Amino acid sequence: QVLLVESGGGLVTTGGSLRLSCAASGFSFGYFAMGWFRQAPGKERELVAAIDWSGGNEYVVESVKGRFTISRDHPKNTVYLQMNTLKPEGRAVYYCTAAEGTGLRLRPRDYTFWGQGTQVTVSS
Repeated sequence: QVLLVESGGGLVTTGGSLRLSCAASGFSFGYFAMGWFRQAPGKERELVAAIDWSGGNEYVVESVKGRFTISRDHPKNTVYLQMNTLKPEGRAVYYCTAAEGTGLRLRPRDYTFWGQGTQVTVSS
């Protein structure tokens, strides 16, 4: 059974930090690209960050560049999203995703597996 279990969400004040974790199981983690999407109330789901199979290539959306970092730990089958200097517009449900294949994946339809999401709330 494929599982992507997110953790680390919560309430933080503007300017604060959170680190999201996603524990993966039930598939060959090392052969999958990974990503983090978010969906804010009333908005479409958007890609926040993506990382290739090796961790050598990363992408972050322009609006979070310099503040968010994606990384992965192969022995732990875990992908992380470090979020610094959070802003109120960062309030959303954040989803961990996995895409079969080794290269970066930037579209929702590229991703095969999705987690249940973790809520991030940023108070002003």
